Amino acid sequence: MMPVLYPMSKRICLAQQAALALQHYCTEAGLTLLASEWWHFNELDTRSRVLDNLSTGGYQIQPVPEYRPLKGDPVMEAKYQLNTAENRSFLAEMRQELLDFGRRFPSPGGGSHYLGDDGTPWPEKGQETWITSRMAHVYSIGAMLGDAGSPSLADAAIGGLRGELRDSAHAGWYAGLNADGSVMPTKQCYAHAFVILAASSALLAGRAGAEQLLDDALAVYDLRFWDEAQGLSRDTWDTDFTVLDSYRGLNANMHSVEAFLAAADATGREEYRVRAGRIIDRVLVWAEQSSWRIPEHFSEYWVPLPELNRDRPDDPFKPYGATPGHGIEWARLITQWALSADRKKAAPYIEAAQQLYTTAIKDAWNADGTPGLVYTTDWTGSPVVHDRMHWTLAEAINTSAVLHQVTGRVEYAEDYARFMAYLDEKVWDRRNGSWFHQLDRENRPLGTVWPGKPDLYHAFQATLIPYLPPEVSIASAVHRAAR
Repeated sequence: MMPVLYPMSKRICLAQQAALALQHYCTEAGLTLLASEWWHFNELDTRSRVLDNLSTGGYQIQPVPEYRPLKGDPVMEAKYQLNTAENRSFLAEMRQELLDFGRRFPSPGGGSHYLGDDGTPWPEKGQETWITSRMAHVYSIGAMLGDAGSPSLADAAIGGLRGELRDSAHAGWYAGLNADGSVMPTKQCYAHAFVILAASSALLAGRAGAEQLLDDALAVYDLRFWDEAQGLSRDTWDTDFTVLDSYRGLNANMHSVEAFLAAADATGREEYRVRAGRIIDRVLVWAEQSSWRIPEHFSEYWVPLPELNRDRPDDPFKPYGATPGHGIEWARLITQWALSADRKKAAPYIEAAQQLYTTAIKDAWNADGTPGLVYTTDWTGSPVVHDRMHWTLAEAINTSAVLHQVTGRVEYAEDYARFMAYLDEKVWDRRNGSWFHQLDRENRPLGTVWPGKPDLYHAFQATLIPYLPPEVSIASAVHRAAR
């Protein structure tokens, strides 16, 4: 008598790739498998009844429920699943489309134009340092990937950072230039962190001037923004570097962690990896104290300001409340740092990263009954700004893939598949290119916070990070793979 094999999973387990392939071949050929075979793919109802009931023999023939795979379930669609050829192809197609979309960014001086809905430059919005740095980063990686047009575009952006956007009188980088050529006021930690990231990527890509740019950017950052006593970064100076603003924020610190890890990987200067760890240790204390919803805004003495901007909750850089996208992004960067710094001590950091990710996804995904990730929540996790920002989705794609790779937990791969499906159905603008940068709660394009599609950074990275080593910065991982 043949034993009855009880079902294992109603949703695809990525460890069962052979079973998935068999299912695909059969259904594509128009065949209907016997009910006794569907358990390989997606019938899990019986599993909960047998987990604590180990077999001792005495099998009986019983009816087995039949569940045909649901073609509309993103977890079942191969092109949305992590570690499938179809998903790699899907991301490669999108990556090339993004590179093509952004090619018109350079201004005559090299600074990046803000791009509109179809990639047309909007020169009236000027050229900002953080956007130019992101474009230098993206096209440096494009150059390492072999994209023919990327080297010259990376060089243009690096030229803008070494030229019109740099303050030759007081050092550092302007926030940007207005359309009339006047200087946008202040010197921002956020922008300087992106200069470090851009220079690190350009150095690996072998772009002229990148090494000097990186040396200069690190020197200015160390002098003006790094607070050694606090183990954190200062946020904003006036344009002349004479008056330091009292505001302190974690957005700039998060991108500083990203930049420090990139610089350490590109140059071997491990002091920047240590510095990233010091920031992370401070952030995790605040996160745990706030039920894993990270406070964003602080006074000059690093006292949290949880009510800041309650009257402007959708501010693009300083929104009120918790920002789930940042919790997700921190989770990935913490994982990267922990694995690269000391794997033997990584476990508590990986656990903390999972707490941050899980809390953010629970608060943000489908929070109002419609697919998508809300922009902000209050301190209980209830949505405040329901709009969906493209960068939040990009970070969710990245972090779900990284956490699955590191932990092996299937739920992260299932999240990834859902995010991929949502991207394909709602966020990727098939008509004009790139991703919609902002959608309303009904997933309709909106431009109140992020009009147009100013840069490629988040979307482009989401086409690569899911398949790169989680302990290595993106540009260094691409560089190593290309050698």
